[in-house]
Amino acid sequence: MDPAPQTHPILSYVLSRIPTLSKPKPAASEFDIEQPPAHTPSPRTPSTVGEFELVERMPGLRHPSVLRAMTRAVADVSAARSALQVLGPRPDHELVDSSRAIVAAAEAGDPRIPEGDVEACRAVVRLEETHDAYEALLQEAEARLERVYRSAMEGTDVDDEAAEGGKDDGPAAGAEGGDAAVQEEVVAVLKQAEEGKPVESVRLVDRQLRQLPEVFGRIQGLRVLDVSRNQLEVIPDAIGGLDHLEELRLAANSLISLPDTIGLLSNLKIMNVSSNRLRALPDSISKCRSLVELDASYNGLTYLPTNIGYEMVNLQKLWVHMNKLRSLPSSICEMTSLYLLDAHFNELCGLPSAFGKLSSLEILNLSSNFSDLKELPASFGDLLNLRELDLSNNQIHALPDTFGRLDKLEKVNLEQNPLVMPPMDIVNKGVDAVKEFMSKRWLDILLEEEQRRIAAEIPQASSTPKAWLARSVSWVTDVSGSLVGYLSGNEKSEKDAYLDQQF
Repeated sequence: MDPAPQTHPILSYVLSRIPTLSKPKPAASEFDIEQPPAHTPSPRTPSTVGEFELVERMPGLRHPSVLRAMTRAVADVSAARSALQVLGPRPDHELVDSSRAIVAAAEAGDPRIPEGDVEACRAVVRLEETHDAYEALLQEAEARLERVYRSAMEGTDVDDEAAEGGKDDGPAAGAEGGDAAVQEEVVAVLKQAEEGKPVESVRLVDRQLRQLPEVFGRIQGLRVLDVSRNQLEVIPDAIGGLDHLEELRLAANSLISLPDTIGLLSNLKIMNVSSNRLRALPDSISKCRSLVELDASYNGLTYLPTNIGYEMVNLQKLWVHMNKLRSLPSSICEMTSLYLLDAHFNELCGLPSAFGKLSSLEILNLSSNFSDLKELPASFGDLLNLRELDLSNNQIHALPDTFGRLDKLEKVNLEQNPLVMPPMDIVNKGVDAVKEFMSKRWLDILLEEEQRRIAAEIPQASSTPKAWLARSVSWVTDVSGSLVGYLSGNEKSEKDAYLDQQF
């Protein structure tokens, strides 16, 4: 619930200092771990690399008078943070969506929904809306602190400074938002489009653009738009008018959100929105059914749209690493064309139970989810085309029993996990040793289950111990012989069809 230093550096710094400024100074005989040493006259020195960089950029933060003024300016944030700590963490996005659907059905007059369930769903929706309001408050507070700091350094009134700040966003820093050369480049593109000349590709990379002109959304025939490495904070709704757009690159800007009209880009195949400040992807992005590659890495995403997998059936590559994802929506299991999934460095607590339905998946990176990722679903063994797997830096104690079915696995990284199954001496021998160990374990489980099934199917009254033993030995001999050939890579026998079905 605390503001992240990466997205709200000034606010995070100021809030961390509030106890120091609000509590009385302890007596000489007392010790308070949250207070600076008695001989330190200024606020606490920076304690992290990010704080050192911030104070180097804004040295006035060291002055107690400046920090006091900034603390007063964010009193509402401090109060809201305390309230949210009582209300609890943000609910799961899928839970919010389902709660809204139940509330809507109840309000439409559906008599089948108990009143208690409706009230519980309303509470979930209210909690989500409270967290949304808190996020907006954080953004506003960060901008407010910038103005307060500038005011304190220049000796001007805060309100005057805010008024002057509003003037900075005028035409001079407008759509083209750069030097004269960049303005001329943008104007030339628009003029060419207005004259009816074909414009299939616009690449304005690293041009210091602050805004994207609305008229860009009216360039008919545009197939490629690349405005990476600029200073864009907003993408206009008009972008939804680019009916023929196939490639959209918005990486390395300052985008906080994407317009809902993004879902109108029905021909879009490649989208790169990495290295921005996105906290969520719009639900409408699921409508981009032609999308083949989506890169949303290096943002602040806490969830993915609930229905993203039901409609993005053509997606082959998905990069969502370096975010704050706590879970993946169950609909992601419907992405049967997905070839690559990179979700490392998140906060994943697990995977959907039907994860094994990703039958085309060949490359999977779930590394560095640290203490959050502790187990894999049983369906993991259904990823029969998986070739590369990285599970390093997690808290996985045991691989699922079905892991032995991953016959095509060529690379696996299991480092920095407290594994007991398979044992670490097996893991240290490499991927082939892991596969062999888990395969044998899986076969032992199957044999045991089959023996129990046979025993349950044969009525004891019509079966002598000798007959039962003969049938069991015959079955084990047949299956074991076939499995030896199957696992050793020899020519498949007539029973391999049965084995393929089982494994």
